[in-house]
Amino acid sequence: MATIKDIAKECGVSIATVSNALNGTGRIADDTKNLIMSAANRLGYVPNVMARNLKQKQTKIIGVITEDLTVFHTAEIVDGIHEYLDEHNYSFLLGNLRLFKKYDNAFYKENMYQSAAMDEFRVMLSKNVDGIIYVGAHCREIHVIPEDCSVPVVMAYGFDKDRRVPSVIYDDNEAAYDAVEYLLDSGVDKIGVIAGDKGSLHTFSRKQGYERALVVRNIQPDEKLVCYGNWEREGGYKACSKLIKAGVDAIFSMSDTMSVGVYDYAVHKGIQIGKDISLISFDNREISAELSPALTTLAPPIHQIGAEAAKICIRMIEDDDYTPERVTKLKCDLIERASVR
Repeated sequence: MATIKDIAKECGVSIATVSNALNGTGRIADDTKNLIMSAANRLGYVPNVMARNLKQKQTKIIGVITEDLTVFHTAEIVDGIHEYLDEHNYSFLLGNLRLFKKYDNAFYKENMYQSAAMDEFRVMLSKNVDGIIYVGAHCREIHVIPEDCSVPVVMAYGFDKDRRVPSVIYDDNEAAYDAVEYLLDSGVDKIGVIAGDKGSLHTFSRKQGYERALVVRNIQPDEKLVCYGNWEREGGYKACSKLIKAGVDAIFSMSDTMSVGVYDYAVHKGIQIGKDISLISFDNREISAELSPALTTLAPPIHQIGAEAAKICIRMIEDDDYTPERVTKLKCDLIERASVR
C-alpha cells in the first residue's frame, strides 16, 4: 500500500507538501495539488483515517455491545445502527455477550453476567471508541452500565432504572391502545387479552394501553378477560380456550407466537378467524403474513430503534451542549390484514 512518502518521492515534493494537499491544509499551488492527487490515485493511496482521527481525539468508531445476536430483534437493531453509522462516516466494533447460550438465557439474572458486561465495556474503551451503544435482547430495566463510563452511552431496547443513560424503545402502551381502538372501531365490544408473563414490562405497558382504550369508550375493563400466557404458542392456545368460553368477540394477543396458538384452537373448534371472531396481534413476525387469514398485527420499529440510538450517540459525541431525552419512545405501525372482521 502506498504511503505519503511514496507520493512525495513520485512528485518530487516534500512529505509536508503531500500531507497538506491530501488534508486540504496549507497554501499549495493548484498544479502541485493536482499532481499530488493524481499520483495518490495512481499509486492506490488509502488515507489512515484512524491515525488522523486520533490526532483529533476522535476515532469515529462506536462500540456496540449486544446481549445476544441470536435473539429475536437484536440483528435488526444492529443493522439499523450500522446503516446510520455508515451514512455518517462512523464505523463500529461489535461485542456479543451471548447471554442466551453462554449464560443459559440469563437476561434477568444480572449477577450471572455482570462481570462479562463490565469486561466488554473495558474492551471497548481500550479500543478508544467515541461512544457505546448497548443493545438489550429484551426490553427491560438493565443495570450493567458502568456509572463512570468515560464516553457517551446509549441503550437500545432497554433502559436503566435511574434513567442515567438515554434509551430508545418503542411505545408499548400506545401500540396496545391503537390495537384496541382498531378493534372497537370494527364494531366489537367484548375484547379479551392474551397477555405475556405477568412480570414483563411489555405485558404491563400493553395492558395499560388496552385498559385506557376501553375507558375512553366508556367500557369497564374486566380482569377476567385478561389471560396470561408465556409468549409461546401453547400459551396462546390455552388462553384462547378460556376467552372463547367467556364469550369474547375479539382478542388482542400480545405476540404473534401466541396468536399462532389462537389459530390452532380455531382450527380444532371450527371457528373462523376474521368472521366468527376478530384477532389482532403484536410483533409482525414473518409468519403473520403467511397465516390464513393473514394476521392483523402491530409492527415494532426495530430497525429504527437502532438508527435512533446511533443518531443520539453521535450527537452526544459531537455536541457538548446536547442533552438527549432520557427515554425516546417510537411508534409502532398497524399492519392491516384479514383477521379482524
